[in-house]
Amino acid sequence: MSKRSEQLLELVNQNKKIEVNRLAELLQVSKVTIRKDLTDLEQRGLLRRRHGYAIINNPDNLSFRLAQNYDTKIKIARAAAAQVAENETIMIESGSTCALLAEQLGQQKKHVTIITNSYFIANFVEKFDSIETILLGGKYQPSAEVVVGPLAKMLLPNFHVKQLFIGTDGFAADTGFFGNDLMRAEIVQAMAQQADRTIILTDSSKFKTLGVVKQLPLSAIAAVITDPQIPTATVNLLKQQKIKLHLV
Repeated sequence: MSKRSEQLLELVNQNKKIEVNRLAELLQVSKVTIRKDLTDLEQRGLLRRRHGYAIINNPDNLSFRLAQNYDTKIKIARAAAAQVAENETIMIESGSTCALLAEQLGQQKKHVTIITNSYFIANFVEKFDSIETILLGGKYQPSAEVVVGPLAKMLLPNFHVKQLFIGTDGFAADTGFFGNDLMRAEIVQAMAQQADRTIILTDSSKFKTLGVVKQLPLSAIAAVITDPQIPTATVNLLKQQKIKLHLV
């Protein structure tokens, strides 16, 4: 995505609804150029278009979360992609930054096998010939486009990977990382059992909120990739726990 498209997306997210003419004025490009950018962003599911306007996605849509803090998330995704070797098999759980990691691997034409419970991610990278996807089966959650439950957990012991990449919904210094869905948190826990290293991909806002259900303790995490706005106290805690911290 070009810098202009990232700026355009940020403007739409800030305003929720904004005229094409206003976008052209703010970004100092023609309306034709703005329309082309909006078409590309809409095709990627990052926003919606209406006559003369650009509108944010439905907040219940996974693509809405993908578009939030996009500039930060893409930096995190690029840093994570740099840690994946050619011909490596990795696990990726559902999450917007995880989806961007998968996309980055495809754009870089790395030959990678991705094991995931996310149908959203599988569809997101289907256009990349270098990516092979192994989808887990199980109970399907339409809102998140993931599979969860006993069947998915039963399949996981058939695999072993060096790296698992996950997102998170919250954090507590005395507990660790949190999710907002019990069944998805259980799948993350089962995935972590089959990986040598678990890496958290998240923007720093998640360190300032508390999720609903425990996801993983600090002792289960090898590394965190986030942005420099992470609280200083959390930085010190992660270092004390010997968790590698990568700020983008």
